[in-house]
Amino acid sequence: MPEWLVLILAMLAACAVVVAITLIRHKAAPVDEDPSETPDVIEYMTMWIGVVYAIVLGLAIAGVWEARSSAQDHVQAEAQALHEVSERVQVYPSDARDRIRDDVNAYVGHVVTTEWKEMADHRRMTGRGTELLDRLRTDVTSYQPKTDFEAQAYQPLVDQVAAVDQARNARADSVEPTMPGVVWFGLLGGGVVTIGMVFALQIRRTPRELILAGLFSALIAFLLFLIWDFDAPYSRGITASAEPFFALFPGVKG
Repeated sequence: MPEWLVLILAMLAACAVVVAITLIRHKAAPVDEDPSETPDVIEYMTMWIGVVYAIVLGLAIAGVWEARSSAQDHVQAEAQALHEVSERVQVYPSDARDRIRDDVNAYVGHVVTTEWKEMADHRRMTGRGTELLDRLRTDVTSYQPKTDFEAQAYQPLVDQVAAVDQARNARADSVEPTMPGVVWFGLLGGGVVTIGMVFALQIRRTPRELILAGLFSALIAFLLFLIWDFDAPYSRGITASAEPFFALFPGVKG
C-alpha cells in the first residue's frame, strides 16, 4: 500500500473516531448537561497537556530529521572518499591503478544495487560489501611505492580508505530506526490523552466544533506519520539517497 494512502487513511480514521465519539457522547449526555460549565482547571490542564505534547512532537520530528540528514551525510562522505581513492591512484603504475579502480567500482556497484536493497528491505548490511572493502584496503595498503611521488600519494590513499570504512560503519549504525519503543509509547499515548482532553471540554455537536476537533486529530495523525516516515532513513518515505554514488561514479548501474 502506498505511504500517501496510508497517511490519508490514518488522518480520515482519526477524524472519524473523534466525530463518532463526539456524536455518541452527545446522544448519551444528560438532558440538563451544560457544556459551558467546564471547570477552569480542566481547561488549564488541557492547555498545558497540548503545549507539552506539541514540544515532544517537535523534538521527535527534529530528531528523526537530523538522523535522516546524518544518514545522507554518511553516504556523501563514503562516496567522496571512494572517488578520492579512484582519482589519487592515478600516480600508480597501470596494473596497480587498474586493480584498485576495479576494486572501487566493484564495491560501489555492490552498494548501489544489492546492499542498498538489503538495507531498505531488511535494515542490515551485506557481508559481500565488507569483503569488497577489505579487498580494496588490502590492495591499497599492500602496494609498495617505488618513487617519491608514489610515496607521497600512498598515505593519503590509506587515509581515504579509512574514511570509507568509517563512513560505511556510520551508515550501518543509521540503518535501524531512530526512535526506541518507549518513545513511540509516549508519542502514541500522549496523542490519545491530548485528543481525549478535547472531550473533557464537553464540545458540542455544532459543525464548527466538530470540524475543529476533526482537524486537530488529523494534524496529530499527520505529525505521528511524519515521525514514523522519517524514522528509518533508508527504508521509508523520503529516504537517504544513493545519488552521491551515481554522481561521482556515472558508469555504475543501479
